[in-house]
Amino acid sequence: MSDKAIVEIDGNKHELPLIKGTENEVAIDIKALRSSTGGAITIDPGYKNTGSCESAITFLDGEKGILRYRGYSIEELAEKASFLEVAYLLIFGELPTGEELDKFYTDIKSHAVVDEDVKKIIDAFPKAAHPMGVLSSLTSALTAFNPSTVDVRNNDEMYNAIVKILGKFPVLVAWTMRKKQGLPLIYGDDNLSYVENVLKMMFKSPNSEYEQNPVLIDALNKLLILHADHEQNCSASTVRITGSSHAGLFVSLSAGISALWGPLHGGANQAVLEMLEAIKEDGGDTKKYMAKAKDKEDPFRLMGFGHRVYKNFDPRARIIKKAADEVLGDLGIEDPILDVAKGLEKEALEDQYFVDRKLYPNVDFYSGIIYRAMGIPVEMFTVMFALGRLPGWIAQWREMRLRKEPIGRPRQLYVGETYRPFKSLSER
Repeated sequence: MSDKAIVEIDGNKHELPLIKGTENEVAIDIKALRSSTGGAITIDPGYKNTGSCESAITFLDGEKGILRYRGYSIEELAEKASFLEVAYLLIFGELPTGEELDKFYTDIKSHAVVDEDVKKIIDAFPKAAHPMGVLSSLTSALTAFNPSTVDVRNNDEMYNAIVKILGKFPVLVAWTMRKKQGLPLIYGDDNLSYVENVLKMMFKSPNSEYEQNPVLIDALNKLLILHADHEQNCSASTVRITGSSHAGLFVSLSAGISALWGPLHGGANQAVLEMLEAIKEDGGDTKKYMAKAKDKEDPFRLMGFGHRVYKNFDPRARIIKKAADEVLGDLGIEDPILDVAKGLEKEALEDQYFVDRKLYPNVDFYSGIIYRAMGIPVEMFTVMFALGRLPGWIAQWREMRLRKEPIGRPRQLYVGETYRPFKSLSER
């Protein structure tokens, strides 16, 4: 293969270098395109074919259904690793030794308390406030309580910032839910694991002990791992482009949370449950709604099936489907909403229309089912996604700063009015 691409504009040929990644992906380097052609740019709405950076964090092959963090398959990590091991891997590049992992969690626990004034901020929100708006605000507010600038090249400063946010973020997540439910705001327990503390802080009743369920711990651990990073998605790109202005880590993470909020991104699992609610209210006929989904003239949209990136089965969905079956089996829940979900799943896996188009249930479909079974309110689903995605955002921000990437500043193709002379008010 040639090491150059040729672009011809108005009869003039311009050579552009090709770059090959470690997985043999090929990219055309267009940095010099505008200067060498006298002003030509590329245009790619949604950046579906445009690489914004070189990254060593996550590899994704949508055609083959491959997802790897730092070279490790998502299947092995979900089966064998803890969420904190995966967080360490994503951020620092290697799986931790036992000693490194112990220190990592000890340091995280030392920061698992927030300033008491944060409670005043939470109190100021009405119960009707969406948890994602609350979480984004609280994460941004951490900057006020931690005003020092982080020198990304100072390993100690960077490490302290990382363990600080990993310690405080689960507290903010739990408090966001408890605020909405009118429950007292509590802290975790030093004797519990990271995931166990998340569950305890969210669900402990003020008048009883909280009993841990190993099936739920395992399911949540898997969910957080599966959501930990996903290459240059909307929220990761938002974190990188915010940080490219040298905005701080906490405020960049807050920007990522806001990007994740959208129903086409992290809000998809909430949209799945809202769809299931609507189908149940209409009688729960899954065959009827599958027919509506196949009708191009029908405005109904089937949420939680297929994926923009994966052209085959979402590898994360294979993993989490098993966890969903285990959670539902262990809890023995009878829920008409979950019955609708199982009906849709069965229809999609057996209907040739969906099989031919590879419109399989995706990770959002199954994660919503698990969260509902666990007793997590639907408006908290995206907050849980943010908790899982936190280490990925940190890794993306850190990598972008260490690589000294320039400030993000996309070009545009102007399609507005050409020059017009100004008309005075009386002439308009």
